[in-house]
Amino acid sequence: MSSFKDIFDKFDWNDVLSDILQKNEQDVQQALYASKRTIEDFKALISPAAKPYLEQMAQLSYQLTKKRFGNTIQMYAPMYLSNECQNICTYCGFSMTNKIPRRTLTDEEILEEVAYLKSKGYDHILLVTGEANRTVGVSYINNAIQLIQSKFANITIEVQPLDQPDYELLIESGLYAVLVYQETYHKEEYKKHHPKGRKSNFDYRLETPDRLGRAGIHKIGLGALFGLEDWRADSFFTALHLRYLQKTYWKTKYSISFPRLRPHSGGLEPKVEMTDSDLVQLICAFRLLDEDVELSMSTRESEVFRENIVNLGITSISAESKTNPGGYAVEPQSLEQFEISDERSTEEVVTMLRSKGLEVVWKDWAHNWQ
Repeated sequence: MSSFKDIFDKFDWNDVLSDILQKNEQDVQQALYASKRTIEDFKALISPAAKPYLEQMAQLSYQLTKKRFGNTIQMYAPMYLSNECQNICTYCGFSMTNKIPRRTLTDEEILEEVAYLKSKGYDHILLVTGEANRTVGVSYINNAIQLIQSKFANITIEVQPLDQPDYELLIESGLYAVLVYQETYHKEEYKKHHPKGRKSNFDYRLETPDRLGRAGIHKIGLGALFGLEDWRADSFFTALHLRYLQKTYWKTKYSISFPRLRPHSGGLEPKVEMTDSDLVQLICAFRLLDEDVELSMSTRESEVFRENIVNLGITSISAESKTNPGGYAVEPQSLEQFEISDERSTEEVVTMLRSKGLEVVWKDWAHNWQ
């Protein structure tokens, strides 16, 4: 059975990066004025040669976003169910090697966290766990979805990659979307950052979106963790992956996230810096590549950056995020997966968004129409 790996294996990381770095002013202008942009145009738009055109890219990105999504932005909240993990990941506070107290929420604690988020108005929730099949495997995740599915219009998960039948089970229980980040598409570097655990299997993770597409998931979220490797090459492979999935599983919706490496317990310094200007360039490049794809921004980023980017392509945003299990109501002081940067309350973020002329959307659809 074919998968993205068949396409991925045809590309060499160093050749891709070299090609991006060699793009010139003419390539950038061609990409800017193209009526329908290609993956080669995307290379030009993320290249150093595009830097002088950042203002023009931002204006085009703004126009395309308003054309497709109007003046709306969707709010969502992550809810961490467990910090138990059997993987070693160099960049994560939940890594098995970190000597931290481990916790997995009970049904009662899940409902306590849910009650807090509902009081804030959230109707789209992202459930997050570490990767520990014995304690937070498919049965635990399925139970959590069934427990809260009547309370939210949209349930998304960010957990360990699963097999297709597992995804089919979760979809039947009410799962709407899955976020699965490759972290880095550089196969050798990937192994360095994931030396132990199921996550060390690069190919299995790479083919996860294919299993999701075959299972009939409504939406798939892609992304790379910027700082592990060169952001331009990782972004190219993310875009390549997106284009393949859109063509192969055309009934599915897609989103892109832009996480940059953040401080955590046992911290890892970024190998390659991604500046604020770089991130703006990338967000605009994705919007110019695809006016329909959803672009998401988490609280990893600072208040100032998030305020400046919300009108340039972003379509969904989180607020008041806690990256520790029980962090909203059950046990606010437990160890976080990583430090957030924008610590404003939900109300403060909503006020900011409205001051930017944006209409905050809490719920865009429901599984069951009343």
